[in-house]
Amino acid sequence: MKILSDSKYERCLLVFFLLSLPLVNPWVRGDGVGYYAYVRSLLIDGDLRFEDEYRHGNPGVVLAVVDNATGKVRSTMYTPTGYVANHFTVGPSLLWAPFLVTVHLGVKASHWLGATVPADGFSRPYTVTMALATALYGFLGLYLAYRVARKYFEERWAFLATLGIWFASSLVVYMYFNPSWSHAHSAFVTSLFLWYWQRTRGRRSPAQWMMLGAISGLMLDVYYPHFVFLFILLLEAVRDYLRVWRAPERDWREIRRLFSVHLLYALVVVVAFLPTLVTRQIIYGNPFQFGYGNMRDWAWTAPVLWKVLFSSTHGLLSWTPILIPASVGLVLLRQRDRELAGYLIVVGLAYYYVIASYPSWDGLSSFGNRYFVSLTPLFVLGLTAALDRWGAIFARPARGWSIGALVLSAFVVWNLGFVFQWGTKMIPNRGPISWRQMAYNQVVLVPRRLGGGLTRYFSGREALMQHLEREDLREQQSALPAPPKK
Repeated sequence: MKILSDSKYERCLLVFFLLSLPLVNPWVRGDGVGYYAYVRSLLIDGDLRFEDEYRHGNPGVVLAVVDNATGKVRSTMYTPTGYVANHFTVGPSLLWAPFLVTVHLGVKASHWLGATVPADGFSRPYTVTMALATALYGFLGLYLAYRVARKYFEERWAFLATLGIWFASSLVVYMYFNPSWSHAHSAFVTSLFLWYWQRTRGRRSPAQWMMLGAISGLMLDVYYPHFVFLFILLLEAVRDYLRVWRAPERDWREIRRLFSVHLLYALVVVVAFLPTLVTRQIIYGNPFQFGYGNMRDWAWTAPVLWKVLFSSTHGLLSWTPILIPASVGLVLLRQRDRELAGYLIVVGLAYYYVIASYPSWDGLSSFGNRYFVSLTPLFVLGLTAALDRWGAIFARPARGWSIGALVLSAFVVWNLGFVFQWGTKMIPNRGPISWRQMAYNQVVLVPRRLGGGLTRYFSGREALMQHLEREDLREQQSALPAPPKK
């Protein structure tokens, strides 16, 4: 796979990515403290003891984890093994590791030349590298999704759809503004899985099954609910076994071959998932203790299906409406590849059910429903199918493309204005928002404040982030229950 080909659309995507890099925010905060802790602790301290990482967290994390009187991590944070609990996945650290190891070696080498940059995993070279790597993984996820989409539809529609999901969905926040969180990595690994599955679709060699197993294991290392993507392989396997079983002359050799490659795949998945199992064993004393509480407490029999989509508390479709045509497009995909569309609809519905059953389905501090960034390749493919159908309405293709680009631009402008409101605390990061206030802000206040906000973001970002942290801390403190009266 070449990153840059002769396609003008691919070159444009790369240009968009390079121009967007000044947006990256080298910020480790919130959930990102837990994700980043693995690679930082192993690289600098050679262990998985996360006291330093939590004490260096943003004020909101410190408030929740560190005892203000002693400056030590609260005793309630420790597991029976004596390690600080960390339920966040190890996958993002695995993906950051090649870049951060290289930077660490460079920082250490620079000390021989008299440089004084701390080689502590917290200084600027490390955080900038982390943020740039996250942006790169987000871009690669979009690019791979684009490559899948253009196999079924005209490249121009795949290009427009990729830009639309890139800048009019929640991905833009977690690719640039909150790069220490796992969601851009999720977009990458799920797109990689779908791209490689589609590329090797048919009769895979044992080596290709092993590669698919490694990708699947990495996908689970990054985010556990990604297991729903494995339904594609399960449904594919059921189809293959039924085909062989129903053949007039049953081919037992083919059945044995299928079973052997599927077993090989499963073994490689387990090996690739070992980083998760090993870290769970060390931290919790049980390789299958993932730190998310008892699964029986999830709302499996009463999922909040409507709220996940339309709630003012980070509803998927109410916050990121571009995903409405993207979701409809998965049904339209059936006209090009009925089997693929069926697989992806099953994956999408299963993922929707899992998130709707999760107690924290709204993502707490989240722009839109951040969990669904994992479905980026599905949304790119679905939006491409919707745009293709849109273009068929027009007698002149160029007119359809121009109007489609204009409509997508409106989605992008609306989303970026919404991101600006969320990022500058014009609306609360947590809990429900007022749609009336949001619409007023969008039309009246955002145009007034956008210039100054961008100036502060690019010229005084550190001071701006400290101000936003103070605002976020006040929001968290106001949400805490009042102490009992004496």
